[in-house]
Amino acid sequence: MRHLIAFGWLLAAAALGAVPAPAPAPGSPAVPVPHEVIIDGHPLRVWEKSPATASARILLIHGRTWSTRPDFDLHAAGEPLSLMDGLVARGVASFGVDLRGYGESPRDESGWLTPDRAAADVAGVLEWLAARHPDDPAPYLFGWSYGAMVSQLVAQRRPELVSGLVLFGYPVGPGVDREPDGADGPPPRQPTTAAAARSDFIVPGAISGAAIEAFVAAALAADPVRADWRRLEQWQALDGAAVRVPTLLLEAHQDPLARDDVHAALFAALDTDDKAWVVIPGGDHAAFMERPRRYFLELMDAFIHRGE
Repeated sequence: MRHLIAFGWLLAAAALGAVPAPAPAPGSPAVPVPHEVIIDGHPLRVWEKSPATASARILLIHGRTWSTRPDFDLHAAGEPLSLMDGLVARGVASFGVDLRGYGESPRDESGWLTPDRAAADVAGVLEWLAARHPDDPAPYLFGWSYGAMVSQLVAQRRPELVSGLVLFGYPVGPGVDREPDGADGPPPRQPTTAAAARSDFIVPGAISGAAIEAFVAAALAADPVRADWRRLEQWQALDGAAVRVPTLLLEAHQDPLARDDVHAALFAALDTDDKAWVVIPGGDHAAFMERPRRYFLELMDAFIHRGE
């Protein structure tokens, strides 16, 4: 049986469902503003879309295969798909980082990315955001798929850098990935494919064919070569009991990577009373750009603005 566990702030999300989504906030650029952030001597691309006045900030962490812009700022004619735009319309300044080897962030000299390196880089970007906005609360952190595991590591290790954590598309059995062959040698740098770009879209009719093809084109343009990960035993450090910040755990009903037992164990372990686990109907691994997009955004909005 699918579960839905939530607390008082979720009632606000239900109420929001009866209200039209707000219009895009003035001042939100059509193209995100690029920033170069240097972390331990290495440049990372950070993308920003912000309203004229922000009520909160959030840092978005992409998944295993694709970078920030195809994942979180997709555009197709006549279809609202961008997670960043949806958050900006709700007053939330949105930032997304291309991890090393993704999008416009180069690989480092090793050519590889590791869980610990990714988590340290995200923490560095959060420190950069804190320095830019010293009088504001810490940003929220959103992780999708592999990015959910990276985000959890950050929340475990640097809780002072985040106001709350949103996890979506949490993979099956984190920590059990097999180390790639040749992990002590040069990375394979395999090309990405259109088939891989289409593979996250499963539910018939949840997103248009034109939007899927827009995603394929954007993904292959941004990430023509697959990023390479190693030292995957570092995922074993994931421990829900070490997460003590407010957490929203989102699970799409037809996400092939989502398992009730994994979500249940994580939710039970989270060491915070301010937590919710919500199952979203009608979507799959890319639900935030599919038919449930509005509900997805309402849940995020209610979590970020709970208590206001």
